[in-house]
Amino acid sequence: MISKYFRGGSASCVLENNGRNSQKVGGPHQPANGASEKPPLNRSMRSEVLPNSVPLSRPGAGLGVPGDVRLYVNCSQQPSGLSQCGDGRVLEVWIMGALISRVLWRSVGHAPEQPGAVMEEEEAAEAAVPLEGEEEELEEAGPTTSQGGRKRKIGPGGPLEKAPSRKRMKDRSESVYEALFLRGEDSDVQIRALGEEWNLHRVYLCQSGYFSSMFSGAWRETTMNMIELQMPDENIDRDSLHEAFGSLYRDAVLIPPSRVIAILATASMLQFDKLIQQCEEVMKETVGAQTVCGYYYSAESYGLQSVRTMCFQWLLDNLMTQRSEELLREVSKDLMKELIASSELLVLEVEMDVYITLKKWMFLQLQPTWRGPRRTLLSNADVWFARQRREAEGAPFLETEQGTAFVPVFRQLRLAYIICDLPSARVLDQDSLIPAAWLTPVYKEQWLALLRAEQTRDLGPMNVYVSDLERTSMRCGGQLLRDEQCSWRWAGFNFGWDLVVCYTNRRIIFRRSALNKSCGLGVSLLWQRKVAFRLRLASLDRAGRAMFRKDTEYQVLSLRKDQELEVVNLEDQEVIFPMYVACNFLYLPPEGHCPD
Repeated sequence: MISKYFRGGSASCVLENNGRNSQKVGGPHQPANGASEKPPLNRSMRSEVLPNSVPLSRPGAGLGVPGDVRLYVNCSQQPSGLSQCGDGRVLEVWIMGALISRVLWRSVGHAPEQPGAVMEEEEAAEAAVPLEGEEEELEEAGPTTSQGGRKRKIGPGGPLEKAPSRKRMKDRSESVYEALFLRGEDSDVQIRALGEEWNLHRVYLCQSGYFSSMFSGAWRETTMNMIELQMPDENIDRDSLHEAFGSLYRDAVLIPPSRVIAILATASMLQFDKLIQQCEEVMKETVGAQTVCGYYYSAESYGLQSVRTMCFQWLLDNLMTQRSEELLREVSKDLMKELIASSELLVLEVEMDVYITLKKWMFLQLQPTWRGPRRTLLSNADVWFARQRREAEGAPFLETEQGTAFVPVFRQLRLAYIICDLPSARVLDQDSLIPAAWLTPVYKEQWLALLRAEQTRDLGPMNVYVSDLERTSMRCGGQLLRDEQCSWRWAGFNFGWDLVVCYTNRRIIFRRSALNKSCGLGVSLLWQRKVAFRLRLASLDRAGRAMFRKDTEYQVLSLRKDQELEVVNLEDQEVIFPMYVACNFLYLPPEGHCPD
């Protein structure tokens, strides 16, 4: 008795049960008398009739193999040489009278018609299709049954032709997509959402964890032919639903960066795991100034931790180097707080530049419609904040109603490295953005640190905590446009240090300069000083993605007067220019962690 059958190209596939003779369906080699060409099987391997028998392939998916292909399912007793698996079903694949494959039918806990079983059935059926390079194995096949067998030479004129090429497989996938998804042939369920209808198939929908649970549990929708879906996520639209449902019927989906967030939102809600993975790959490949913030927020919402980490690192590298007004508009308060707090923020000059960036960002957040040349952004921000200060009768902006929302972000500034430079301290006073109550304890702390550096023999950090370095170190940096000699000395009082960072002959060297002996407060004359530091190098492409990185991690360095020490050697490295040099320095440990 034939329970079900399917036909693909010139191939005929038969599912036989209960050991009865089977009538072959279709195929070019059907005998004139209609008798079955099935080779004899061991009677002990025949089975009882399977309940709920189904085709061994998805609707419309043919094997496309010339010649007759028959699949026999034997479910009774375990035959010799085969192991029991699940309920003990074994799938045997016969081609032209030879048994070429035995596959364990894994159907533990559900019948073949239940969600998830059909994909396994299709994989078993596809075992009958020889891949390129396997024709020789078939040619050498010997006897495989008790009745014996003989070699069959496979060639252009033989019973089996060459397996389908990748293009033919792709064409078959597209034909399935057009017939079953676009035209909705043989649909057994209708999905409605956002005013649109899709005629789909439960066997395909069960690839999704969402629909698999819906159709297999004790839900009302299990037996319904029409299902209405509610879309609580505003990122989901009709087009993203169409792409998501269509992805179940084809091997690959083209996802443009402009649509990836909507498709990711849809795939996440409906639990389309393969589509989520495709979205993740697209996002990683297309991170840039126009996409980074949207990707970051979406990765947070839909649990793509690797994308979130990648976007955050991109922002650390580019927030201070891109100088993009559009990028500043898109950075939220919470994200900006996390960026400014990080010791890995790539600062091109000094901490004062971080303050200026925050001032521009706050202005754009409060005036999102502002448009103008980039060079006028800072001056326009200064004029606007000055007007707000007059209206507030001189009150610091961060203490006004509009400014309180930005307090957590400005709290992450390392003010100690701003007020140590006179011009920068004057700008803070003129802007009147930061309350005096924030600055007074910083001035006191810096004054005491100055006295420690000048009047004690404190050599600098000896036993210092990494948390201190990450939270309180000075952030500064520069840029190497080409492979040529360069040096940096950052402005401001650095507690008796005059540290010069030099690049020469593909080496980076620290030099403690003590030549300016006339200025007692400028340079410490102690014979030895210690500094905790971390040096990071990065080369970025035009999209802001890192092509080269090097990191020294945190170290403590001891330098005598006018001594030079090499900290990085790049002779054997493929360095790409321009290259950014980012430094973190801690000249004196915090007062509470000062060694005895």
